[in-house]
Amino acid sequence: MSIQVWTYILVAITFAMYIGIAIWSRAGSTKDFYVAGGGVHPVVNGLATAADWMSAASFISMAGIISFAGYDGAVYLMGWTGGYVLLALLLAPYLRKFGKFTVPDFIGDRYYSNVARTVAVVCALIVSFTYVAGQMRGVGVVFSRFLEVSINSGVLIGMGIVFFYAVLGGMKGITYTQVVQYCVLIFAFMVPAIFISIQMTNNPIPQLGFGGQLEGGSYLLDKLNGLHEQLGFASYTSGQKSKLDVFAITLALMAGTAGLPHVIVRFFTVPKVRDARKSAGYALLFIAILYTTAPAIAAFARTNLINTVNNQPYSEMPAWFSNWEKTGLLSFNDKNNDGRIQYYDDSNMEFNNKYAIPNNWQGNELKIDRDIMVLANPEIAKLPNWVVALVAAGGLAAALSTAAGLLLVISSSISHDLLKKQFKPNMTDKEELLYARISAAVAVGVAGYFGINPPDFVAAVVALAFGLAAASFFPAIILGVFDKRMNKEGAISGMVVGICIMTFYILKFKFGIFDGGKEAIAGLKSDWWFGISPEGFGMIAMLINFVISVVVSRLTEAPPPDVQSLVEDIRIPKGSKAGVVH
Repeated sequence: MSIQVWTYILVAITFAMYIGIAIWSRAGSTKDFYVAGGGVHPVVNGLATAADWMSAASFISMAGIISFAGYDGAVYLMGWTGGYVLLALLLAPYLRKFGKFTVPDFIGDRYYSNVARTVAVVCALIVSFTYVAGQMRGVGVVFSRFLEVSINSGVLIGMGIVFFYAVLGGMKGITYTQVVQYCVLIFAFMVPAIFISIQMTNNPIPQLGFGGQLEGGSYLLDKLNGLHEQLGFASYTSGQKSKLDVFAITLALMAGTAGLPHVIVRFFTVPKVRDARKSAGYALLFIAILYTTAPAIAAFARTNLINTVNNQPYSEMPAWFSNWEKTGLLSFNDKNNDGRIQYYDDSNMEFNNKYAIPNNWQGNELKIDRDIMVLANPEIAKLPNWVVALVAAGGLAAALSTAAGLLLVISSSISHDLLKKQFKPNMTDKEELLYARISAAVAVGVAGYFGINPPDFVAAVVALAFGLAAASFFPAIILGVFDKRMNKEGAISGMVVGICIMTFYILKFKFGIFDGGKEAIAGLKSDWWFGISPEGFGMIAMLINFVISVVVSRLTEAPPPDVQSLVEDIRIPKGSKAGVVH
């Protein structure tokens, strides 16, 4: 069967499972809708958390960015993985002990202020909509290639599926759907990795194949470095980013992870604090399977791509090449009219002067969207059609699982934290559930718009969301748990300044809004503050948030005694003191 037929079959089967689970586990109360009733088993929650956490950025884009950036791309691995450890050890148990449905709910009660709650809601909406744009972009990329529809049409189809099981099932439906989605995405990621590892290095374990030998005796990474050197690209195993920028991006991603509302809310779905710790450990184990495999996938894909396309006749390109051309995510421009594909770094002037002109090259002729690398990898390696289709189903599972979690955060922020807590405190459970579903439906529409008009490739969009979370939520949560003296004035001031300065930096250096539009962005890199990229500036905004929060809190009145007592109770282990809030 063709790739398209296999894709229709596998996508139809997986979508049928998602919809069936949503119908079976539809929410009947706000507790079901927000926290799945609070009775999810730690292993089940670990699987769901892993799926929620491993978005389209992890499945589709992370290996893609590593395959192009090499060593520099590893910053995403370090930041996201380290951030999850930070969240699991430092925050999750305490937030679960506090017992609130949402992050804005925690901030509103901890800082005894509806103003703080409202600021947190605004921050949650900004972070979540930025993040969900990357997921919808991933859905569009998958659909555009494998079901041969436009990216915009793919986004609309994804919107329809997410709308159905997120709006109907809430967190209860999302949790059990994400368990299935984890199984689909991890199987889809590992099968081609194992096949290609055997094919290239004769080792069935991709993590070992990554450092293994190719046929002929050379090592994979040595071969890849040689290919890069021949084509003017930076060495695959050496970094080009400044150490400060690498540190900034890593810390921004780590802190952003620990402040992501859609991941934090997962720890409210288990019965006890102990179960929150257990589910965090299980999730880390499930996440590690994909994250330790991604560098190998990146190296395999990059090596196969260069060997397949460079200086080869365009007329002899395999079918995958023309299929991706149709999506607009890959394009060939024969600048010297020789019918061959010249793929090299023509921005490298030293290389250009030494090699390009004597060979009649007129500049790089191949443009590749890095988001296609994982999806195209099985086709480039000539794996069976069912494996190619399986990867498509896995990519959709990764994107949809995270999109659903984000949409739930958006709907709960509006229905619970704004309407219920501030404007209509006497609304019934049934009314609140209705408003939550209406909010989710509106959020799906807005998310679809951002998916059709994304600011960048998937991993970059998601990295910006992490920066925004680091700049706004992380200091407020950390100080709320560990600093009794932190008051509402400090938290509000820090969050407002942090989110504003991060948003300004993104608009300036990612969109060029203040400097001539997106066409001017490339020229603005030399103007980055402290030499830090927009993906890493969340670290600076976070530090500013910390400083302002602490200074303002010390210059204003201390929190009420009952709030200070509550902060102490959150941190004390169960059974060690009478009166602890369990």
